[in-house]
Amino acid sequence: MTSYNEQTGTAGLPELNAVIERVRASVESVIEGKPEAVRLALTVMLAEGHLLLEDVPGVGKTMLAKALARSVDCTVRRIQFTPDLLPSDVTGTNVFDQQRMDFEFRPGAIFAQIVVGDEINRASPKTQSALLESMAERQVTIDGTTYELPSPFMVIATQNPVEMEGTYPLPEAQRDRFMARISIGYPSPEAELAMLDVHGGASPLDDLQPVAHAADILKLVDLVRTVHVADAVRRYAVDLVTATRTSPELRLGASPRATLHLIRAARAAAALAGREYVVPDDIQTLAVPVLAHRLLPTAEAQLSRRSAEQIVLELVRRLPVPQGR
Repeated sequence: MTSYNEQTGTAGLPELNAVIERVRASVESVIEGKPEAVRLALTVMLAEGHLLLEDVPGVGKTMLAKALARSVDCTVRRIQFTPDLLPSDVTGTNVFDQQRMDFEFRPGAIFAQIVVGDEINRASPKTQSALLESMAERQVTIDGTTYELPSPFMVIATQNPVEMEGTYPLPEAQRDRFMARISIGYPSPEAELAMLDVHGGASPLDDLQPVAHAADILKLVDLVRTVHVADAVRRYAVDLVTATRTSPELRLGASPRATLHLIRAARAAAALAGREYVVPDDIQTLAVPVLAHRLLPTAEAQLSRRSAEQIVLELVRRLPVPQGR
C-alpha cells in the first residue's frame, strides 16, 4: 500500500485524508453511531498523544481501542489491569540466565507500538505509575538501563468511573500524560439496533484487517507537525489554559503540558479538516477533551454540581476569540 508521492517521499493533506478515511471507516464498521469519538481518537493518534476512554462498562471502550489498533498494521499489546498486576508485568524485568550466567532483559507488554490498557484504574497506584516514564518520554528504565520504545507509540487506556467498586483514581501526574479523555456514552436506539445486527452473530473485530501501515502514521505525524499555528492562536491557547489556573472554581488548573497537547491536537484536527493552519474553533472544540480531565474543581464547585467540563465550557465562552488566522 503506497499513499505517498514516490519521488518526494512527503504526504499532502489529500493523502492524509485518504489514509485517515480508510482507518475511520474501518473503526466505524465496529463502533456504531459514535463518529465524534472515533474522530477524536484519530486526532490524538496523529498528534502523538495518548488516549483515555472513560465510561461505564459495556459501552464499547475496549472495542474502540481494539478497532483502532487493528486498523493499523503495527505491533499491538493488550494489558488487562487488575489489582495483582505488577509494575514488571508492564515494563519488563531482568531474568538471570543460568546458561549464560548473566541477566537477560525480558520486555513487558509496554513494548509495542499501540498498547491497549484495559480498566487501568483497577490496578494499584504503584502499577499505574509504571506507565509514567513510557508515556512521557517513550522509554523505560530498568535497573539503570534505558530501553527505547518503538515508534509510533500510543497508549489507549480505558477506565470505569472512580465511584465504581474496586477502582483506584488515577493520580494527577498520570492523567496529565493523556492528551485527551473521551466519554463514549450510550448509543442511540437506532445505533443500538444496528449493533445487534453487526455484533449479534460474531465479533466484527475478527474480520477487521489493517488499512494503514505504521510507516503511514509516522509520515502523517510529520505532516501534522508542519500545520501552521499563528501567534494569535497560540496566545489564545495559553490564555485559555491560564484561565483554568486562576478560576476560583478550580483548585488545580491545567499544566504547561496541557498547553502543548492542546496545540498538537489542534494541528491534527486542522489537518483532518483539510486545512494547513489552525483556527480558534479547533482550540474551542478540543478544550474539553484535552483539558477537563486534568482539572480539580473546588469543594464548593462540587457541592454546586459543577463539573470540570462545565467550567471549561464557561471559560471558553468568556475568553475573547482572536480574529484572523
